[in-house]
Amino acid sequence: MFALIYREYGGPEVLTVGSVPEPHAGPGQVRIRVQAASVNVWDVKVRSGRMKDVVQPAFPVVPGIDASGVVDEIGPGVAGVEVGDEVFGLGSATTAELALLDGWAHKPASMTWAEAAACALASETAQRALEDLRVGDGAVLLVEGASGGVGSAAVQLARALGATVIGTCSERNGDYVKSLGAHDTTYGPGIADRVAALDVGRVTAVLDTAGSGSLPELVELVDDPRQVVSVADLDAPELGARAVRNEPRAIGALETVARLYADGRYRVEVERLVLLEDAATAHRLMEAGHVRGKVVIAVARQDRRVAARGSAGSSTP
Repeated sequence: MFALIYREYGGPEVLTVGSVPEPHAGPGQVRIRVQAASVNVWDVKVRSGRMKDVVQPAFPVVPGIDASGVVDEIGPGVAGVEVGDEVFGLGSATTAELALLDGWAHKPASMTWAEAAACALASETAQRALEDLRVGDGAVLLVEGASGGVGSAAVQLARALGATVIGTCSERNGDYVKSLGAHDTTYGPGIADRVAALDVGRVTAVLDTAGSGSLPELVELVDDPRQVVSVADLDAPELGARAVRNEPRAIGALETVARLYADGRYRVEVERLVLLEDAATAHRLMEAGHVRGKVVIAVARQDRRVAARGSAGSSTP
């Protein structure tokens, strides 16, 4: 089968389209014929070699953690899904013709393949952090980096739980963050004064999705530094804050997102949809930062034709 691969660590230029063996669904897994796959910061870090002391992948590596597609093989012990179902979810080596998912949800009919590929890891990570912070009705949550993939998911999931949300972002993304249901403000020094000016009450929890070095000021916004959780700064504990736990995955977030999207209460932003053959561009965009939502790669051949025409994707295989 065809797949995006790299045979050595390096910059985006090491990415190429090649051939790898087909995977087969094991216990608790489904295999999908991939329509689209998103690019995550983790993919970029692993490809560059920055994570080689943490993970040692076997070359050639097929990047990708989340994807959308059509189920074509079901592993032992799996219920509630059939061959031919349209799903999105989490797995590994997803930027390929076929990929295995360990967690998934059915794709709403109105959701494009690109949107579906963009929301799985972001929403799961956001939900895990919200659970760590015990965000619920009456909470006042500040999301640092609210226009990114995880940040925008956190804003919407927290609002669905009844929380008041403040989202930090660049000035150009202020209207977007407000459209998600948050009070927007800019990030950077002086955040305490800007938050106070919003007059929405004392911040009870902070989620840092940016890892921009703002934690010293963010911990001052809450009564207890442990009410600050970062998904981007592993050094958070040095300031009394917490790094988001890695396990167990909050797979239930996928069903929640599917339901909210179908009800018109969840938005997925795809800043750019690129062709598989142009995957290096997607990785460069992620490395540059300040992406609104997610960057997605069109994997299936028909979606690659759609991407070439400049569309956000197709919702039919």
